[in-house]
Amino acid sequence: MQFFKIVAGCIAAAVLYGVVHDQITARIYLPYFTVFHPPMFHTQSPTLQALGWGIIATWWMGAFLGLLLAIACRLGTPPKLAFSEMLRPIGVLLLVMATTAITCGIIGFFWGRVPSDMVGMLSPAAERRFLADWWAHNASYASGFIGALVVCILAVEKRRRARRDSRLIANG
Repeated sequence: MQFFKIVAGCIAAAVLYGVVHDQITARIYLPYFTVFHPPMFHTQSPTLQALGWGIIATWWMGAFLGLLLAIACRLGTPPKLAFSEMLRPIGVLLLVMATTAITCGIIGFFWGRVPSDMVGMLSPAAERRFLADWWAHNASYASGFIGALVVCILAVEKRRRARRDSRLIANG
């Protein structure tokens, strides 16, 4: 049961992050979603676009993290970690992702360059906002992927330390 709690909890956390992230980036430059993504939602509402894309674009990352983390926490010999023990590391990961997205969005806005195959597709005024969104989204994915691996490694290490400590106590 804990295995599935970890997977479901990670999916929920990723979707929540994605929806909040996209609520912000949809207001920075809505065409990032309406023009530069496949047409999924026939609306110009930033709220609805962000809700839809926030779910579609992040559930799979949550499933990826959840599956890896559930394996790291539950497979093999005890002690096994419960979902409740992973709430803090998952929360820290989401904060790191948000900080990375904000930082990279600002960097993209001021110093980013439009890819050569997109030159001329955006007005000069729109380029800055597009780049802020693009950099923020890419930063979220990259930091989420790397952070997921780090959280899994930390979970394995926590289990290993707990096993070692219990052996030390048992051996007196």
